[in-house]
Amino acid sequence: MIEFLLQMTLLEQILLGGLLLLFFYQFYFYVRYLAAPLRLNKKQTKSQEARNKTQEGVSIVVCARNEGENLQQFLPALLKQDYPTFEVIVVNDGSEDNTAEVLANFALQYDNLHLSFVPKQAQLRSSKKLALTIGIKAAQYEYILLTDADCVPASKHWISEMVAGFDLESGTKSQEAGRNTTEIVLGYGAYNKEKTLLNRFIQYDTLFNGLQYMGLAIAHHPYMGVGRNLAYRKSTFFAHKGFAGLLGSRAGDDDLFVNKVANKHNTAVRITRDSLTWSLPKQSYREWLIQKERHLGVSPNYKWGTKIRLFFEPFTRALFYAAIICLACLSANWILWVVAGGALFLRWVVQLSILNVAAHRLQGQWFGLSILFFDIYFPLNTLFLFARHAFRKRFLKIDIW
Repeated sequence: MIEFLLQMTLLEQILLGGLLLLFFYQFYFYVRYLAAPLRLNKKQTKSQEARNKTQEGVSIVVCARNEGENLQQFLPALLKQDYPTFEVIVVNDGSEDNTAEVLANFALQYDNLHLSFVPKQAQLRSSKKLALTIGIKAAQYEYILLTDADCVPASKHWISEMVAGFDLESGTKSQEAGRNTTEIVLGYGAYNKEKTLLNRFIQYDTLFNGLQYMGLAIAHHPYMGVGRNLAYRKSTFFAHKGFAGLLGSRAGDDDLFVNKVANKHNTAVRITRDSLTWSLPKQSYREWLIQKERHLGVSPNYKWGTKIRLFFEPFTRALFYAAIICLACLSANWILWVVAGGALFLRWVVQLSILNVAAHRLQGQWFGLSILFFDIYFPLNTLFLFARHAFRKRFLKIDIW
């Protein structure tokens, strides 16, 4: 072995050493973080009785802007949840369609539905933050559960599953350590499956990002949640002055708030099938890109530790592929080619195994080898969106974020 290393050129030694370090980090990232929700899913699925431990009142808050059709279709699933004490608060965020009429009809049928509104003339960069604040302030109960008007819970036990997070995992450990109990529960928001290429893009992007933010939270590095499926305490919201300091961003009512408030002691994750929500996906590539661009726009406001962690994985991924290409082009040593090929193959095996199993458990589908294409496409797409925004902001004076 030593003789083999001595026969290598300095460039070959540097490339081989770098390749192995990058491989071990990528392996660590997938097993430590992306596989963590799978391990937790298995554990939580085996202990479904946990959903019956917490029976405190829950306030579901939904913001709706021009969502009359979606509310007509999806709101009954919220109002008919199998949970003893809960209310649904829908805040009409300046709608110009039939949202008000739809809500008024539902209010006649359900005593646990309460309505509020944001005036149409409200001139705010992000009126949703005001709508959420109004809804949370009106809530009767300590536990606030958030979702969107175009979302439907995966089961009638959704409330029970999500609220169980306040009693489990980090909350229990925090009590034992003499710290605060769980204040934030992160859930997973999936998108409906459709037989289109765009939908596969959306499904994969949602899966990877979901595993990442949940996996980092499980590893005591929480940094975001999604407003389609998120719970926190009312007292926590007002103790941190709600969205104060976040009003300059159009988005960020979910991830920026979690990034500001969450820590390793106060955040839990719920990842059973019954704890999921399902949402309507975008129907055009342009709409999806705009949505992605808006979501990426809040990331510069993350804490520095979060930004470094999120940057490091795609950065090492790019260097890993670059090291393999350099070894293939600059070295004539077939043993190095075998090592590089083996590292690439092992990474693919780990990647395909974890992501496909996660997709099957959470979304009921299988990506197969298409993951290898997405592995290269999505970092490039992210760079494109950042570059496009920087160009618009500097030369066109446009800032859609």
